[in-house]
Amino acid sequence: MSEHDDYYDDEELPSKSQLKRDSHALQDLGEALVELPAAQLAKMPLWEELREAVNLARRISQRGGRKRQLKYIGKLLRSGDPEPIREALAALEQTSAEETARHHLAERWRTRLLEEGDPALAEFLDQYPDVDRQQLRQLVRNAQSEQARGKPPRFFRELFRLVREAVRREE
Repeated sequence: MSEHDDYYDDEELPSKSQLKRDSHALQDLGEALVELPAAQLAKMPLWEELREAVNLARRISQRGGRKRQLKYIGKLLRSGDPEPIREALAALEQTSAEETARHHLAERWRTRLLEEGDPALAEFLDQYPDVDRQQLRQLVRNAQSEQARGKPPRFFRELFRLVREAVRREE
């Protein structure tokens, strides 16, 4: 038994398949970075070489060139610690999911206010007491009126904005 054999007995090396999966996962992470809006990308904890590679990939439109650049980004991610980037992306996704949930809640409230009238209005004001009661009532009446007359949804949108702000403040 050689010294070389002892090395493999003591250390379990990842399989070629596992190395490939890890490589593809890092390329996917790189692609997620490339797809981020510029404002969100600016907040990511990237080292300079990686940031430059991601910005270059964002400008490449040809499929083959973009694919090569994504592989390069994956290689850069292997050379550094991708965990802070994963955590930042996960936090971003969590924030996005929470914002989506608040948006849907505001839509449901707007629909209830328009369809159920006073009972929904009273419940909404109980839950969100900081809302201007008079402004809310007027927006509900105006939105109902414009819907009945088939007018453009100006008050419908204003009502949504008011409800969305109330929901955001409470959380």
